[in-house]
Amino acid sequence: QVQLVESGGGLVQAGGSLRLSCAASGRTFSPYTMGWFRQAPGKEREFVAAINESGASTRYADSVKGRFTISRDIAKNTVYLEMNSLRVEDTAVYYCGAVSPYYGTGSRADNYDYWGQGTQVTVSS
Repeated sequence: QVQLVESGGGLVQAGGSLRLSCAASGRTFSPYTMGWFRQAPGKEREFVAAINESGASTRYADSVKGRFTISRDIAKNTVYLEMNSLRVEDTAVYYCGAVSPYYGTGSRADNYDYWGQGTQVTVSS
């Protein structure tokens, strides 16, 4: 059993930055792939970024590549999403997920076993 709690969301102007955190408890998350997904009102949950169990490999959605950076601190059982050059279309609830490292840097939400409650990110213009 893994519990995930996201934090760091908020309101920011377009072009600004936010850093999201996902704190894991229960089982250590060091063996897990960790991912960030987001869901805007009326839309399906979409992949944002993932990082493998060692932190050596990452994957990004095309829409955020070059703007967002996923990282993890295994000792702190925490995953981060640094978001720069934010756009209005980045507005969504951002969710942290965890899954077996079998999936590597998996991008399918339905493969993830554990989810946080989400944190709202709102980008204004």
